[in-house]
Amino acid sequence: MSSPLSFPLYTGKHALPALTDPAEHAAYVRRRHPGADLTGTAGAILAYQRSLATEAVRRGAQPLGRWVSGDLHLTHDNVVVCSGFGRGAPAAGLVLEQLIALGARAVITVGTAATLHRGLKPGDLVICEEALRDEGLSHHYLAPARYVAPDVALTARLAAELATQGAHHRGRTWSTDALYRETAAEVSRYSAEGILTADMEAAGVLAVAQHRQVPVAAAFTIADSLAQRTPRADTPQTAEGLGALLHAAARALAKFHDDSPHRS
Repeated sequence: MSSPLSFPLYTGKHALPALTDPAEHAAYVRRRHPGADLTGTAGAILAYQRSLATEAVRRGAQPLGRWVSGDLHLTHDNVVVCSGFGRGAPAAGLVLEQLIALGARAVITVGTAATLHRGLKPGDLVICEEALRDEGLSHHYLAPARYVAPDVALTARLAAELATQGAHHRGRTWSTDALYRETAAEVSRYSAEGILTADMEAAGVLAVAQHRQVPVAAAFTIADSLAQRTPRADTPQTAEGLGALLHAAARALAKFHDDSPHRS
């Protein structure tokens, strides 16, 4: 009987230098757009729902050039909102690499998630404390491990901003590529580990950030339930939760930038 394959297939690849470099993309973009530089911003928000970009524009955010594989808007807090790049860890990881190469110094990823616990309902806010690495991307960036954690200081700043808007939860998330292959057995096991939510991007985003040594935090608003299966619906509570996350993330990045000893 053959032994199970490891993943990634090339064992230890996380420690090897890559042939490709996101700096090449940054150089290419700057040849076409000389002003493509994010070093003077307070950071970036990865937004998976287009409604977040619409809300940012409603609050006065201005469009930037097409510098990455997504749409960029600059808020009055000097924070970039990046949207329109798709779903899943590979899409988020790719655009995060591009943002970092252009100078983004801190990032917060916000979006919707499913809950693994009956006590959470649509619109509830959850800050990620650890992400279960059940997607593929993170294993190309970090050594094998069950979880990956966000930046402690940026997460604390985000929590402080959310606390001014009301109650929120903190816990682990389960990041999986296979949205339509989530099973009751997994929900039972992972909820027993203290995992509150299921998402598609957090583990990959946190791994890229850790590899690049850039602080990243993650937060979600509940959109549906895997604990008592209820399909996703466009509830006003979820929309309000997304708006709250956008506001808190922008303020957290602005204050985190102001507090940073490395700010320009």
